[in-house]
Amino acid sequence: MRKLNVGKMIEESKFNRFHFMVLFLLTFIIVFDGFDLVSFGAVIPVLMKEWGLTPIQAGALGSYTLIGTMIGTLIFGLLADKVGRKNIILFCFTLFSVFTGLIWFANNPTVFGVYRFIGGLGLGGVLPNVIALMTEYSPKKWQSTSVTIIEGGFAFGSAIAATVAIFVIPNFGWRPLFLVGALPLLTLPILYKYLPESPGIYLAKNKKEKLTFALTKIIPGFRPEKGDEYEITIPEKSEFPVASLFKNKRAISTSLIWLGTAFGLLMVYGLNTWLPKFMQTAGFALGSSLAFLVVLNFGAIFGGVFGGWLSDRWNGRKVVIFFTLIAAVAFILLSFKTNTFITYLLIFVAGATTIGTTYTANAYISQYYPSKMRSTGVGWALGIGRIGAVLGPTLGGVLLTMNLPIKINFLILAIPGLIVALSFLMIKDRYSNAYTEDIKKANQIVEQTDTLSPNEV
Repeated sequence: MRKLNVGKMIEESKFNRFHFMVLFLLTFIIVFDGFDLVSFGAVIPVLMKEWGLTPIQAGALGSYTLIGTMIGTLIFGLLADKVGRKNIILFCFTLFSVFTGLIWFANNPTVFGVYRFIGGLGLGGVLPNVIALMTEYSPKKWQSTSVTIIEGGFAFGSAIAATVAIFVIPNFGWRPLFLVGALPLLTLPILYKYLPESPGIYLAKNKKEKLTFALTKIIPGFRPEKGDEYEITIPEKSEFPVASLFKNKRAISTSLIWLGTAFGLLMVYGLNTWLPKFMQTAGFALGSSLAFLVVLNFGAIFGGVFGGWLSDRWNGRKVVIFFTLIAAVAFILLSFKTNTFITYLLIFVAGATTIGTTYTANAYISQYYPSKMRSTGVGWALGIGRIGAVLGPTLGGVLLTMNLPIKINFLILAIPGLIVALSFLMIKDRYSNAYTEDIKKANQIVEQTDTLSPNEV
């Protein structure tokens, strides 16, 4: 009889076709997550004109989705640790796709806002569980890179939304854009068939054969034997999940993670909602202003993937600090009048170091906490962080109402970047899961060495 450590086996595996399949499917889901959220930013100039909305009213309308997202993140992050990530991911995927499509029938701001709120519940539940599931199935050296590739799907979907909007809105109006967001429902049977469940849930629900099958795909040379026993960390039912985030000297760091996430998402959603309108105010036509949104999100793809790659070779927390400082500098430079090419370049850099950096930050957070509280840790960081996401569209509306010069708006956007950098600078890595695991391994080596004779050493 063998006792097999599932977590260790997966971490020590080599990236193969199985990992790629999981990565592809989860990235696909997040692509439409990004498409849905940025669709609003693309249509907001048209909605303001059609429904006679003020900037503050339009900002509030954008915040309804994010309030739903905040609630969904908190609820579904906790629920998935109990009932499994796969079913929660697919349920949330269905929820936001259905209510995105229903926006086609919205004939006033109230109905539009209600559909966006309900869809937001699904949007909020997807991301933390996708991150946790990918982390659990990734080899150790690929964890940050895999998560940031997945989250890069958000930026890719955002860029697709802006690109489609450039063609669709002038020719067919704004409604078809949301109908496109419902198309992924057609892929639901494929996702159900091929997406695996969390290894811990397989064991908790006594589905050992499914876990064994997954391990044979993860480790091609693995041959199960009769009587094999698997070991894995499973959530403790007696523990209050949120309280656990503040135990083992993690209270200050958890608070800082929440603060940094909130201000990071404020920048992300503020930009994705209002950048087209900001650029229109600066004198650009609607098509050109939407093009800036495309550039912003392609920058996010580059920043997310590069940030994840750098995190696997350096330190995720330090990457976040470095990138957000660059973001602040980019916004400061945008406050100066430059030619169009330089403006596009700075928007690209801003996308890479704001939206892209949130992906790196989420990958770091998913590794900061032990496996049993991973969904809760990421879910609550994103859930509390959604306060910043809710404020982003509203803040943009307030800035437009104040009729400030465009350079002042960009200078104000630099402030959250500095706050994110300071928050992550103060996080204590020595209380993270990765650091404590390294200490345990080092202590085991020392203990083993102490039992050896000088000649054996």
